[in-house]
Amino acid sequence: MLSGVKRILYASDLQGGSRPAFRAAVSLCGHYQSHITYLHVIESPSRQADRLAQQLMAQDPLLQDLHDDSLVAVREQILARVEDFCAAELEIDEQLQVDQLVARVEEGRAWQEILRVADEIKASVIVMGTRHGLGKKLLGSTAAKVMEHSVRPVLIVPL
Repeated sequence: MLSGVKRILYASDLQGGSRPAFRAAVSLCGHYQSHITYLHVIESPSRQADRLAQQLMAQDPLLQDLHDDSLVAVREQILARVEDFCAAELEIDEQLQVDQLVARVEEGRAWQEILRVADEIKASVIVMGTRHGLGKKLLGSTAAKVMEHSVRPVLIVPL
Protein backbone atom coordinates (compact mmCIF):
# COMPACT_ATOMS: atom_id res chain seq x y z
CA MET A 1 0.00 0.00 0.00
CA LEU A 2 0.93 3.65 -0.33
CA SER A 3 2.17 5.46 2.73
CA GLY A 4 0.81 8.76 3.96
CA VAL A 5 -2.14 9.16 1.61
CA LYS A 6 -3.77 12.44 2.65
CA ARG A 7 -5.41 13.65 -0.56
CA ILE A 8 -6.85 11.49 -3.31
CA LEU A 9 -7.69 12.93 -6.70
CA TYR A 10 -10.38 10.84 -8.37
CA ALA A 11 -10.87 11.78 -12.03
CA SER A 12 -14.07 10.69 -13.77
CA ASP A 13 -15.72 11.28 -17.12
CA LEU A 14 -19.15 10.59 -15.52
CA GLN A 15 -19.80 7.72 -17.93
CA GLY A 16 -21.45 4.55 -16.75
CA GLY A 17 -19.18 1.86 -15.42
CA SER A 18 -16.94 4.15 -13.40
CA ARG A 19 -17.98 2.65 -10.06
CA PRO A 20 -14.97 0.29 -9.69
CA ALA A 21 -12.54 3.21 -9.85
CA PHE A 22 -14.58 5.30 -7.42
CA ARG A 23 -14.84 2.30 -5.09
CA ALA A 24 -11.02 2.09 -5.14
CA ALA A 25 -10.78 5.79 -4.25
CA VAL A 26 -13.30 5.38 -1.42
CA SER A 27 -11.42 2.33 -0.15
CA LEU A 28 -8.16 4.28 -0.06
CA CYS A 29 -9.93 7.15 1.64
CA GLY A 30 -11.31 4.86 4.33
CA HIS A 31 -8.00 3.08 4.87
CA TYR A 32 -6.01 6.28 5.26
CA GLN A 33 -8.74 8.54 6.68
CA SER A 34 -8.00 10.98 3.90
CA HIS A 35 -9.95 13.23 1.53
CA ILE A 36 -11.16 12.79 -2.05
CA THR A 37 -11.37 15.46 -4.68
CA TYR A 38 -13.78 14.22 -7.36
CA LEU A 39 -12.76 15.86 -10.61
CA HIS A 40 -14.66 16.01 -13.86
CA VAL A 41 -13.07 17.79 -16.81
CA ILE A 42 -15.18 19.26 -19.57
CA GLU A 43 -13.07 19.11 -22.71
CA SER A 44 -13.22 21.88 -25.25
CA PRO A 45 -13.60 20.72 -28.86
CA SER A 46 -10.54 22.75 -29.83
CA ARG A 47 -8.47 25.67 -28.64
CA GLN A 48 -9.98 27.85 -31.33
CA ALA A 49 -13.52 26.98 -30.22
CA ASP A 50 -12.54 27.64 -26.62
CA ARG A 51 -11.12 31.07 -27.48
CA LEU A 52 -14.27 31.92 -29.41
CA ALA A 53 -16.49 30.86 -26.51
CA GLN A 54 -14.39 32.95 -24.08
CA GLN A 55 -14.70 36.00 -26.35
CA LEU A 56 -18.47 35.58 -26.67
CA MET A 57 -18.90 35.19 -22.91
CA ALA A 58 -16.80 38.30 -22.31
CA GLN A 59 -19.14 40.26 -24.59
CA ASP A 60 -22.40 38.86 -23.24
CA PRO A 61 -22.85 38.43 -19.48
CA LEU A 62 -25.91 36.23 -20.10
CA LEU A 63 -23.72 33.67 -21.88
CA GLN A 64 -21.28 33.75 -18.97
CA ASP A 65 -24.17 33.14 -16.57
CA LEU A 66 -25.40 30.18 -18.67
CA HIS A 67 -21.87 28.77 -18.69
CA ASP A 68 -21.49 29.16 -14.92
CA ASP A 69 -24.93 27.62 -14.32
CA SER A 70 -23.97 24.59 -16.41
CA LEU A 71 -20.85 24.05 -14.29
CA VAL A 72 -22.96 24.22 -11.13
CA ALA A 73 -25.38 21.67 -12.65
CA VAL A 74 -22.54 19.25 -13.44
CA ARG A 75 -21.15 19.68 -9.91
CA GLU A 76 -24.60 18.90 -8.48
CA GLN A 77 -24.85 15.85 -10.75
CA ILE A 78 -21.51 14.62 -9.40
CA LEU A 79 -22.63 15.02 -5.79
CA ALA A 80 -25.92 13.22 -6.53
CA ARG A 81 -24.01 10.33 -8.15
CA VAL A 82 -21.74 10.09 -5.13
CA GLU A 83 -24.72 9.99 -2.79
CA ASP A 84 -26.39 7.29 -4.91
CA PHE A 85 -23.17 5.27 -5.00
CA CYS A 86 -22.69 5.51 -1.25
CA ALA A 87 -26.29 4.55 -0.50
CA ALA A 88 -26.25 1.59 -2.89
CA GLU A 89 -22.80 0.15 -2.42
CA LEU A 90 -21.20 1.16 0.87
CA GLU A 91 -21.66 -0.25 4.33
CA ILE A 92 -22.32 2.20 7.18
CA ASP A 93 -18.66 2.08 8.29
CA GLU A 94 -17.49 2.85 4.72
CA GLN A 95 -19.60 6.00 4.29
CA LEU A 96 -17.77 9.20 3.44
CA GLN A 97 -18.12 12.11 5.81
CA VAL A 98 -19.29 15.42 4.34
CA ASP A 99 -15.85 16.98 4.79
CA GLN A 100 -14.08 14.07 3.06
CA LEU A 101 -15.31 14.86 -0.46
CA VAL A 102 -15.01 17.90 -2.69
CA ALA A 103 -16.42 17.92 -6.23
CA ARG A 104 -14.71 20.01 -8.89
CA VAL A 105 -15.50 20.71 -12.51
CA GLU A 106 -12.73 22.12 -14.68
CA GLU A 107 -12.45 22.90 -18.37
CA GLY A 108 -9.56 22.05 -20.68
CA ARG A 109 -7.64 19.03 -21.89
CA ALA A 110 -8.50 16.23 -19.47
CA TRP A 111 -5.01 14.85 -18.82
CA GLN A 112 -3.52 18.33 -18.34
CA GLU A 113 -6.29 19.43 -15.99
CA ILE A 114 -5.97 16.23 -13.96
CA LEU A 115 -2.26 16.87 -13.48
CA ARG A 116 -2.80 20.58 -12.77
CA VAL A 117 -5.42 19.88 -10.10
CA ALA A 118 -3.27 17.09 -8.62
CA ASP A 119 -0.45 19.62 -8.23
CA GLU A 120 -2.80 22.28 -6.87
CA ILE A 121 -4.26 20.06 -4.14
CA LYS A 122 -0.95 18.24 -3.55
CA ALA A 123 -2.61 14.89 -4.23
CA SER A 124 -0.95 11.83 -2.76
CA VAL A 125 -2.40 9.63 -5.50
CA ILE A 126 -4.50 9.97 -8.64
CA VAL A 127 -7.24 7.35 -9.12
CA MET A 128 -8.96 6.90 -12.46
CA GLY A 129 -10.58 4.21 -14.53
CA THR A 130 -9.95 3.06 -18.06
CA ARG A 131 -12.17 1.26 -20.50
CA HIS A 132 -9.13 -0.18 -22.25
CA GLY A 133 -6.61 -2.79 -21.24
CA LEU A 134 -3.11 -1.88 -20.22
CA GLY A 135 -1.76 -2.85 -23.63
CA LYS A 136 -1.53 -0.90 -26.86
CA LYS A 137 -5.13 0.28 -26.69
CA LEU A 138 -4.33 2.40 -23.64
CA LEU A 139 -1.79 4.46 -25.57
CA GLY A 140 -3.18 7.85 -26.43
CA SER A 141 -5.92 7.69 -23.80
CA THR A 142 -6.28 10.14 -20.95
CA ALA A 143 -5.10 7.53 -18.45
CA ALA A 144 -1.94 6.85 -20.46
CA LYS A 145 -1.09 10.53 -20.70
CA VAL A 146 -1.66 11.03 -16.98
CA MET A 147 0.59 8.05 -16.20
CA GLU A 148 3.25 9.25 -18.61
CA HIS A 149 3.43 12.81 -17.24
CA SER A 150 2.56 12.39 -13.56
CA VAL A 151 5.11 12.78 -10.80
CA ARG A 152 2.60 11.14 -8.42
CA PRO A 153 1.41 7.57 -8.12
CA VAL A 154 -1.50 6.80 -10.45
CA LEU A 155 -3.95 3.99 -9.74
CA ILE A 156 -5.66 2.87 -12.94
CA VAL A 157 -8.74 0.70 -12.38
CA PRO A 158 -10.17 -1.25 -15.33
CA LEU A 159 -13.83 -0.48 -15.82
